[in-house]
Amino acid sequence: MTLSEYINAQGRGAITALAKQIGAPTPDVSRWVSGERPVPIGRCVAIEAATSGVVTRKDLKPSDWLRFWPELASQDETAEA
Repeated sequence: MTLSEYINAQGRGAITALAKQIGAPTPDVSRWVSGERPVPIGRCVAIEAATSGVVTRKDLKPSDWLRFWPELASQDETAEA
């Protein structure tokens, strides 16, 4: 699920709530949600945890997640087996 989809499903105040959970400025989170700015690598794990895995690091960085979290590839292989 994309970050935008997650926030839309949560309803009013979701951006502020997420920002507080991960310790990020609300305007930054708003820019990530809108796609105006990419989510920084250093915030991806926190977002994944704050959303209880609904929004994953792979969702946040679909084109280059393997570069930053190669261990996730081995988790996929284990799940497929």
